[in-house]
Amino acid sequence: MRPSIKVGWMPWALILLSACSQAPEPQRPQQAGQPLDPIETAARLAALRGAAMTGDQEAVQRQFTALHTDMMRSMKVPDTSRRIDPEAARATARTVPGVRSVVWVDRTNLFAIVERNEQRSHATIDAICMALEPLGDTLAVVVNLQSGAARTGDELEILSRNCQLGEGDRALFQQNRQLDVVPPGIRAQHQAEKARLEARAARNEMSTEDEAALMAIPEM
Repeated sequence: MRPSIKVGWMPWALILLSACSQAPEPQRPQQAGQPLDPIETAARLAALRGAAMTGDQEAVQRQFTALHTDMMRSMKVPDTSRRIDPEAARATARTVPGVRSVVWVDRTNLFAIVERNEQRSHATIDAICMALEPLGDTLAVVVNLQSGAARTGDELEILSRNCQLGEGDRALFQQNRQLDVVPPGIRAQHQAEKARLEARAARNEMSTEDEAALMAIPEM
């Protein structure tokens, strides 16, 4: 009689194999503007009180600094003690794959031109921001990308984002500066009007005035 094969271990082996085969999550830049974690905040306050009761001034300072940093990041306030050196940032951003050139527009806005249209993406912004993190607080930096291979108005549009915030969001007192030559709203109006006139042309309903108007709309 053949011995029976125990299979009770097989589900666990499959779970372990599945866990090992899962791809690691892609790296993301540091994130600010998130609510304070109540559990972590309570733990810091408890550690702060404990250190104060035992007279450990070094631990008091450490816990207080950590709590203050958490609060400032939650309020989207850049750390002025960790300002990024502009020239070091420009040189570092230039090493990111696909980045052709980098300049500072002002103390906040870093403008970069990428080699291909598909590189004008949030993934490229993430790569630049993570490269800058060792230099200081990237909450003070807004990355602006434009494609060097652009041929149309849509491809020329600048993609902007604060390193640690969502698209369109800015740090406290940080100006949301518009760097596009043609504002997106104006471009959208032109595209809508052009689409309307082209639709009328397709239905053979275009007047001489409409045809002239369509020809006068530039490619934005």
